[in-house]
Amino acid sequence: MYVGALELDILLGDVHSLKQKRSVVKPVVSEVRKRFDVSVAEAGHLDLHRRTLIGVSVVAASGEHIRDVLDSCERFVASRPEFELISAHRRLYGPED
Repeated sequence: MYVGALELDILLGDVHSLKQKRSVVKPVVSEVRKRFDVSVAEAGHLDLHRRTLIGVSVVAASGEHIRDVLDSCERFVASRPEFELISAHRRLYGPED
């Protein structure tokens, strides 16, 4: 069994309040969950209206599959015009860890 985690640090575009931030981030989090069948949540920068940290995790039988899924999630989020991806950090845990 392998477990993968991805942290996406994101700068939001034209957002001026926490309410606007929720209206931008929530649909993307839902779409990532639905499209890639992963666990995903807004996990950081909760009090800042122009930044967010989205966390993604996935469990699979192979590390290669996890890398493919996390790559796809990162590309999807980075392609959103309202987001600027500042950084992406990933971790992979396998049977030897």
